[in-house]
Amino acid sequence: MIKLGYSIAFLIFNLIIILSPVYSFAETEISAITIPSADVTLSFIQPGRIAELNAGEGDMVSVNQLILRLDDLAEQAQLAQIKAQAEDTTQIDAASASLSQKKIDLELLEWAAARSSATELEVKHAKLDVELAELSLKAAQFEHEQNKRKYDEAKVRIDRMSLRSPVSGRIEKVEFEVGESVNALDKVVRVVRTNPLWIDVPVPLTDGKKLADKQTAEVKYPDSNKTIKGKIIFISTVADAASSTMRVRVEVPNPSGRPSGEYVSIIFPQVKKTQTVSPVSPVSPVSPISNDKPKKH
Repeated sequence: MIKLGYSIAFLIFNLIIILSPVYSFAETEISAITIPSADVTLSFIQPGRIAELNAGEGDMVSVNQLILRLDDLAEQAQLAQIKAQAEDTTQIDAASASLSQKKIDLELLEWAAARSSATELEVKHAKLDVELAELSLKAAQFEHEQNKRKYDEAKVRIDRMSLRSPVSGRIEKVEFEVGESVNALDKVVRVVRTNPLWIDVPVPLTDGKKLADKQTAEVKYPDSNKTIKGKIIFISTVADAASSTMRVRVEVPNPSGRPSGEYVSIIFPQVKKTQTVSPVSPVSPVSPISNDKPKKH
């Protein structure tokens, strides 16, 4: 009975070891490259000669800050002319006065016709004159509104002769100098923003499904053992079938002004790889020491 008890106990112990593997967790670390959070190349949509350069390479610019301006002397003169036309109301005043006169003439003729001093034909002509005067007034008002629209259009055209920064950042490249001529859509200025930096991480599909927007990510630079806290700002809804990965964009602060284009390591604490540690080999049951002497045959 004692041997049977030991055998059952060792069998149960081995089953527990076999059926209960030990797990260890390792954080997923992926290599990626930092990119600017904004990278814009500015161009003019019309040709011209550069007349003004207010910022150069390496300068910091803010949103809507003027960087370059084309020569717009002719356009400014035309704008002044269109502005004068848009503000002029002479035609409207003249049409309004004419309408008032026609209405008075009609009233007098109707009064005279009621006393048999004017013919019906004269009254009809007076009524038509009033209608024509009303149409003339509407035409003058319409022309005035069109002149105001032309003035607004001219201002837009002149505004397009200036390049303003659409983002806050640093001027990386200026392709032309004052006095040089540019063609439409030539690359003129490049503005980049590197604080914060973005990192497009190719995350394995199985791991990417576990991530969510605004979650934390840890960024490690190759020349530093410290990690910087970043956050997920975008998760692609389209996976790359060839590599079985999906793009996850991480935003990381960069107050020290590190350049973009560096290789970094990204760690997602939310994603852990599970590794199974092989269980110990089953223990063979050891027969208990018996004090019984061998029987003699």
